Amino acid sequence: MAEHTGTGPDTGEQALDEVVRFTSELIRIDTTNRGGGDCRERPAAEYAAARLAEAGIEPTLLERTLGRTNVVARIEGTDPAADALLVHGHLDVVPAEAADWSVHPFSGEVRDGVVWGRGAVDMKNMDAMILAVVRDWARRGVRPRRDVVIAFTADEEASAEDGSGFLADRHAALFEGCTEGVSESGAFTFHDGAGRQFYPIAAGERGTGWLKLTARGRAGHGSKVNRENAVTRLAAAITRIGDHEWPLRLTPTVRAALTEIAAVYGIETDLSDVDALLDKLGTAGKLVEATVRNSSNPTMLDAGYKVNVIPGEAVAHVDGRFLPGGEEEFRSTLDRLTGPDVDWEFAHREVALQAPVDSPTYARMRAAVEEFAPEGHVVPYCMSGGTDAKQFSRLGITGYGFAPLKLPEGFDYQALFHGVDERVPVEALHFGVRVLDRFLRTA
Repeated sequence: MAEHTGTGPDTGEQALDEVVRFTSELIRIDTTNRGGGDCRERPAAEYAAARLAEAGIEPTLLERTLGRTNVVARIEGTDPAADALLVHGHLDVVPAEAADWSVHPFSGEVRDGVVWGRGAVDMKNMDAMILAVVRDWARRGVRPRRDVVIAFTADEEASAEDGSGFLADRHAALFEGCTEGVSESGAFTFHDGAGRQFYPIAAGERGTGWLKLTARGRAGHGSKVNRENAVTRLAAAITRIGDHEWPLRLTPTVRAALTEIAAVYGIETDLSDVDALLDKLGTAGKLVEATVRNSSNPTMLDAGYKVNVIPGEAVAHVDGRFLPGGEEEFRSTLDRLTGPDVDWEFAHREVALQAPVDSPTYARMRAAVEEFAPEGHVVPYCMSGGTDAKQFSRLGITGYGFAPLKLPEGFDYQALFHGVDERVPVEALHFGVRVLDRFLRTA
């Protein structure tokens, strides 16, 4: 492969066709992850591996559990002294109820310039972009500056134990030299409703604290007085958790986001009253509001088996999230809110992440977006949820969210994550391929 780096030739037309086809074909492969191991990513992994092999890129397929397949490949860069860059996307998707959709969620239908189906934004679109870009490189004799390690993972929509967690714990050698990584949930168009366009690049993630609460009491007849009712004890704890107002905690990424967004509007950044500042930012404040605090939302309840029997145990689940540096506060607050009659434990826990917004890599991501969307305002933000970057951080890899898409006004990208009628415009995919290509070649 010839050594061509820098801005170089424009992305080939074939890559623009391929990204649409690959997105559609990947959607047609049903990789629904229902949790508890109920998923089979292997057909999608074999599809991705075949597309890499066709371009002369040697893929490695890896499984912790039969059928839960991951794909890893490395493309050598032109600068052997440079650190490697990880580019990763997951192959699994969340469930979809076909009766609720305008089209079948696994049809991959391309209609009116839009690709429809589960995974269109989360995140088979990015998987397709990665494949289209590296195949385009192979055709044009292009090599990136740094080694680029590609990973298509299983199990991101559940525990990641069969995916990025397994790769980080058991196959770290495949990621040798990787110091930074990019993946989903960043560099998409966010319209403020007043004519401005933002392109938020994720430089942080809240930590994941999915909790199981267990209340125990004295079982008995439903007609008798019972001061040790497990359901009552659990309900009281859940009410306290649901009503709790978490205090403001500003991380460096969120501070930078508030400062840069406010500057776009010519608003003075007064961080002494963040809630008032968010109000002034209007719609744009939505990029930040979920990440200025920890959170804890009760989501599931399980108790009893008959109306006239007081059970001896009641269980609830809470979706908790904590900011970088906020886990200790999260734990101590849950101890207080649950009280002496309810025990809690992490059903699933993953670390919070933070990435620098003054790094050369962030600057190159910003430059790539600005080249193709000069009217946009690139700003940092912190994800309210999490990605596979959490597991790869065990290898010392700093993660960013960078899956570029140029979206029309009225297209609510964030609402389509795990939503009904998930879809992505063809033009958004074309933009994504161009921006990703430009960034990865110069990163």
